[in-house]
This record gives sequence, structure tokens and C-alpha cells, in this order.
Amino acid sequence: MSADFLYGIEVIINGLMAGVLYALVALGFVLIFKASGIFNYAQGVMALFAALTLVGIMEGQVPFAHLINAIFGTEVHHFGWTVPALLAIAFTLLVMVAFAWMVQQFVFRHLVGQEPIILFMATIGLAYFLEGVGDLMWGSDIKTLALGLPQGGSMWVEQATRGLGGEDFYGFFIDKLDMVATVVAAVLVISLIVFAQYTKQGRAMRAVADDHQAALSVGISLNYIWVLVWSLAGLVALVAGVMWGAKSGVQFSLSLIALKALPVLMLGGFTSIPGAIVGGLIIGVGEKLFEFMIGPMVGGATENWFAYVLALIFLVFRPQGLFGEKIIERV
Repeated sequence: MSADFLYGIEVIINGLMAGVLYALVALGFVLIFKASGIFNYAQGVMALFAALTLVGIMEGQVPFAHLINAIFGTEVHHFGWTVPALLAIAFTLLVMVAFAWMVQQFVFRHLVGQEPIILFMATIGLAYFLEGVGDLMWGSDIKTLALGLPQGGSMWVEQATRGLGGEDFYGFFIDKLDMVATVVAAVLVISLIVFAQYTKQGRAMRAVADDHQAALSVGISLNYIWVLVWSLAGLVALVAGVMWGAKSGVQFSLSLIALKALPVLMLGGFTSIPGAIVGGLIIGVGEKLFEFMIGPMVGGATENWFAYVLALIFLVFRPQGLFGEKIIERV
């Protein structure tokens, strides 16, 4: 096998791993949109807030320390203890569930029956509010998320593939953190699919997504389902924030990972969990291959815009995406 062919395989593998992470972020949007018809602009900020909260709990930081110190003239920043990673993740998940309850109780419960654009604007306000709360609670400096996850290239993969393409081929470079993130994301995606298909709560979610009034008529609580859906979106945001934060640090630009989910949603459809998965894999592999094959001809940096161009093409020829539902309205 030629070295170029093997490099292409390496690019595809890395693209698949990136695609799983894109699909994970997109799932947060799909879950909320299917159950409530709300496009959650705040999903990326939820990932940022979850990662900030996790780091703050692990390091024993005092929430709102800067505000407390400014008001009372103190210099308190830490409680003086640290929290193990698994326990901190559990506490952070509880925080995200509490956030889901507050969002439903204080925001969307009062907007039932409003136009979709009103609900969308509410999520924009929610995003900036949550970003501001995260800044006040934990500070705006870049934080390191030290969970003990493996870093660097996998020596086992590199040694196993070295020499396949001749003396000039030194083996596949597969980042160990990407491998762990892919496995975790894949397990979560499969778990969400099983939950939606085979549990009582999952069937209730699907019923609400299909018809709110019919779901109410058989005794399904919309408030409970929407809190559940926002809690699941919080779990997805937590996992996405952990994986991306472990790779690039926990910083406020982390909220921009939601922008990577938009082309995935346009390809797969806003109402389809399988569509989010397939769309993520297409975007991940497509942008890596395009950068590998076409990037050198056009000066590189094609990963920044390839996904959006592909999504634009889909919007022109198939607006509902690969798996989305085609909506026909009487005018």
C-alpha cells in the first residue's frame, strides 16, 4: 500500500472521531427541538457552563468569589479542599438538572403557545445570561481540566501500523484523548437512542414530540418531559464540555462548539437522532478529507468553512436534511 493511501485512511479515522463529537453536540439540539419545537441557541453555552462548574467543583473554588470579595473586602477564593473527578462530575450533573428545572419553571412555562421566534429569542437571552453567570461564578480565566485522561499520540497504533507504506511511513497518528472522547461519545449516543426507544420516559418523550395535545390526553405531563429533555441536553452539554475542555482548555470560546453542530443539523435534520449521528460523521470525514486533498491547492484552512458550504448545498436541494421530516403547510 502506498503511503498516500495510508495517510488518507488516517485522515478518515480522525474525521470519524471528530464526527462523533460533532454528533454529540448536535444531539443536544435535537433532543430539545423534537420535544418542544425550541431551537436551543444556548446549547454551546451550556457546555461551557458545565465545564466551568466541573473545574470549579474539582478545585474547590468558592462560587461568586470575585463578587463576594468586592462586596465584603475579603480575599477568599478556595474552600481549601479538592473533589475527586467522578464525584465532581456527579455534582455538576445535579447542577445541570437544577438548571433544567429552573429554565422550565421560570422561562418556558410562561411562554407556552408563543411563536417559535419568541422561544428562539428566549434561548438567546438564556445563553448570554448563563455566560454571564458562569463568568461571575468561576471567573473568566482559562482553566485546565485535569481528569487524568490520556494525552498524545497512541504509541501502540503507531507501532502497529509503522512500515505498512514503506520506510517513509511512520504509522498512524491517533490522539489518545480523541480515542477516549470517541468511545465516551459513542456510548452516550447509543444510550440515548436506547433510552428514547425502549423506556417509558423515552416513549413519553417521543409522544410529546409527535403531538403535544395527544400526549396530554393520555396523562403525560409536558412539564416533566420538558424538564427531562433539558436535563438530558445538560448531560450532553456536560460530556461535550468535558471532552472539548480537556483538549483545548476550558475557556469562553468553548461555547462556539455549538456552531459546529449547525451544519450537522442541516444535513441530518433537526428532528432525527440518527440524522445527527450520520450528519456528524459526514461533516467530520468530509472536512478532514477536503483539507487533506483540496486544502493544499487553495491555501489550507478549509475546515473553517467546508461544513457550512456543504450545509448550504443541502439547504438548497433538501431543506429538511437527510432524515428530517418534510413539513407541508396550507397557505
